[in-house]
Amino acid sequence: MAFDYTNGFHDAANAIATSVSTRALTPRTALAMAALGNFVGTHFGEQVARTVGSGLVSLPTGLASLGVVFSGVLGAIGWNLLTWYFGIPSSSSHALFGGLVGATLFANGGTVLWHGILDKVIIPMVLSPIVGFLLGGLVMIAVMWIFRRGNPSRLNRGFRWAQTASAAAMSVGHGMQDAAKTMGIIVLALYTGGLQSSNTHIPWWVFWTSAAVLAAGTYAGGWRIIRTLGRKVIDLDPPQGFAAEAVASSVLYFNALVLGAPISTTHTITSAIMGVGATRKMAAVRWGVAGNIVMAWILTFPGAGVLAIITYFFLRPVFA
Repeated sequence: MAFDYTNGFHDAANAIATSVSTRALTPRTALAMAALGNFVGTHFGEQVARTVGSGLVSLPTGLASLGVVFSGVLGAIGWNLLTWYFGIPSSSSHALFGGLVGATLFANGGTVLWHGILDKVIIPMVLSPIVGFLLGGLVMIAVMWIFRRGNPSRLNRGFRWAQTASAAAMSVGHGMQDAAKTMGIIVLALYTGGLQSSNTHIPWWVFWTSAAVLAAGTYAGGWRIIRTLGRKVIDLDPPQGFAAEAVASSVLYFNALVLGAPISTTHTITSAIMGVGATRKMAAVRWGVAGNIVMAWILTFPGAGVLAIITYFFLRPVFA
């Protein structure tokens, strides 16, 4: 639940940064809508939760395995707080996966399912930013062509209303993905702790607690990261904000509902923003800031893994 909360305020920017930066929504209204969307989306993320709970690592039941899960989650929390402090929109999802894998590597009887890591983490991690960037550019080109004869001020007013819908869709998609990952970890803990015999069954209370805590964290707001995504990468106008959110939410829905793949909402929306901005001119994107973000993406999985390993060595005697 602590990780779920940090996920909420760390990734609040994913859903609302573009809407706030274009003044389509006030900050508090946007956060309230994002919290509600995350709460709703949680209840549609069952496939993603099952992937996380049973497809990434294999642990024997017992107290020692609970120590592995605990250390993995603490590693993810540590990475979330570190990147939040510097205002870097890294992936909470990959922090969680990295922490879990790092702790499992040194656990007795623990096995990392590398084929699952490749199929469900590495490949989506590479493809989702590429898809987000390309689709963001294509959708923005289509928007500019369709409305090429429109009055700019009238179009901006219209797209501010449209952004309310696209931001709501983005919030639901974030709930489908990120709350579901927390649910998967809780199920893994219940299974390894011997409290349930299945590593895929999700009790009803897990849905509700994960949804509520993620919503609370989202409403708290990660203002450092919101400023980075909303202003430092590119100055967005309402049509660009709508295009970026529409693309990102579509990618999130497809992966959650069709593939059951736990992709990063951070990677998806950030790359969509870059793709949309590049249609104006390449210089419109602040590539220095973008480069720092991409470097954080690369370091997230191993960085959280190292934090989890260090944590595990200190906590292992407690769970022996």
